[in-house]
Amino acid sequence: MKVTDSTPDPIAVSQSTSRPVITANVSVPLLSGEVRDLICFSHLRWNFVYQRPQHLLERATKNYRVWFIEEPICDGGEPRMNICRQTDRLTVLVPHLPKGISPEETIRLQRQLVDEFIQGERIKEFVSWYYTPMALLFTDHLRPRLTVYDCMDELSAFWGAPPQLLELEKQLMKQAAVMFTGGYSLFEAKQKRHPHVFAFPSSIDFSHFSAARRPQPDPVDQRSLPNPRIGFSGVIDERFDYKLLGELAERRPNWHFVLLGPTVKINPALLPKRPNVHYLGMKAYKELPTYFSNWDVAMLPFALNESTRFISPTKTPEYLAAGLPVVSTPIHDVVRTYGTENFVQIADTTSAFEAAIELALNAKHPGNWSAIDAFLAENSWDHTWSEMNRLMTASMSIAVEQ
Repeated sequence: MKVTDSTPDPIAVSQSTSRPVITANVSVPLLSGEVRDLICFSHLRWNFVYQRPQHLLERATKNYRVWFIEEPICDGGEPRMNICRQTDRLTVLVPHLPKGISPEETIRLQRQLVDEFIQGERIKEFVSWYYTPMALLFTDHLRPRLTVYDCMDELSAFWGAPPQLLELEKQLMKQAAVMFTGGYSLFEAKQKRHPHVFAFPSSIDFSHFSAARRPQPDPVDQRSLPNPRIGFSGVIDERFDYKLLGELAERRPNWHFVLLGPTVKINPALLPKRPNVHYLGMKAYKELPTYFSNWDVAMLPFALNESTRFISPTKTPEYLAAGLPVVSTPIHDVVRTYGTENFVQIADTTSAFEAAIELALNAKHPGNWSAIDAFLAENSWDHTWSEMNRLMTASMSIAVEQ
């Protein structure tokens, strides 16, 4: 499948069902000397679950100074921008606002704090990188060299999505010269709405997670749990099929289900409470291989609803890199990328999920780890960022020539 304009375009992309292969058909000058800064506007906290934004933007520091601006915290006091430097090339900024102010005042103060930050750092030529269209409410006056929309999720399908989000997304897509999507389903949903949309599904830091293939010390809070262990790592929210988990735990009391990650936006009382279901909370990214190394099977027990229609779970390649057999509900991008290759077992009922775990526990799936490793080797976060930046550089060069 080829994604291009109806008119000749110097940026071309070849998409396959497994991974994007992207090339720039013109020789373009590197502009990193002129465009030194990338300002990201995010709905996610930097120190929340380590996922796509952190993977990409840490790599972006090779080309830019990265400024990651989070949503505001209303905790009282004078409006201020708290600055936390992660490295000399990456800084997290958190707006702090007074309590009880109106939505209009919230927008005005955020705009003021962003302007003061840009002026204070003497930033002139920059890239605006958006994860949330809502940030346009206080940044639509900015004039970056390039606007990028990295659409990692269909945020309008999540619980509690602001009513104006879709309208603001339309505005952002008009402003963005380049748009990336976090999976193929999102790409297909957006490709007719923007002339330059490119699919970049979840990638992998193979060296980090492949450490789990070697024996690792069992973490203290997991050490006492019996085997077999079936694990999940990620946010437990409206996308999580807690009913499926409860039924599996009831059917197989000798299997132990280990869940790593925070519970958000759903009532914790809904989650199954059984002796063989263990909620260990959120873990640091660097700790995950030690947990994965001591699991027998990994699972992706996602519900099939609007919030999961377009997801491309980052954990899929991470589990495989760790050497774990994986069982997933039929999430479209998981089926398309991993299920059709028989890298991951797909199960659409509780009985099928149970049977798939049984197969994995008996070492009957997967059967071709060499093919899995070859696939993972071609889908690194380093490669993804390199291709994204190539497209960005080409777009900036075209704008200069015009």
